[in-house]
Amino acid sequence: MVTNLVFSTLLTVTSYAVGLKVFRRYHKPWLNPLYTATIFLVLVLVFVPSVNYESYLQITDVFSFLLGIATISLAVPLYKQILVLKKHAKKICLGVMLGSAGGILSGLVLAKWLLFQDKILLSLISKSVTIPVALSVTDMLGGIPSLTVLFALSSALFSLMLGPKILQMAGIKSKVAKGMALGASAQALGVNRALQWGEEEGSMGSVAMCTSAVFLSILVPFLGLVVH
Repeated sequence: MVTNLVFSTLLTVTSYAVGLKVFRRYHKPWLNPLYTATIFLVLVLVFVPSVNYESYLQITDVFSFLLGIATISLAVPLYKQILVLKKHAKKICLGVMLGSAGGILSGLVLAKWLLFQDKILLSLISKSVTIPVALSVTDMLGGIPSLTVLFALSSALFSLMLGPKILQMAGIKSKVAKGMALGASAQALGVNRALQWGEEEGSMGSVAMCTSAVFLSILVPFLGLVVH
């Protein structure tokens, strides 16, 4: 047990460290360590017989707990930009509601168009919110959590890759708009990218991410009725 604990922890940390080094060298959005580390871990779990997925998942569950703590820490830039938040409160609420609704509807339309089964559809609904909340929502709706993680990561990756370029092409220079756009579409990765632009953009990204999660949680009972 101790051997498995040490190995699983080292495997996880090393995978992320290597992924981070590669990302810092090439600075490509699709080389984000969240994705490169995940791919490497999947390959190890699939092709190394001595590594059991169930045991690995149980041992590394602490990282899921730490993910929640890391998400909460995003409240720090929010506090620092409280005056900006109050100034743009109405615009922020309206923007997040429309963005969240668009994310949910796009998932529903895509799933219906591709004739997905209900379980897959329910797993796709929460693709546009932060993973801890997405997993809870999927569990309440009766979806498949592992698929939700895949959908959420894929959605965040595409938003991270295309979002800044689209904002630039559209001529959007507002710090509030840029931060909210990335926070609502790419979640924590988007907030991290927005923080590279500035603290105000990062704060708006945090607001969008948190508010969209709350908005989706409120809609859960109604979404279940719509799907079924």
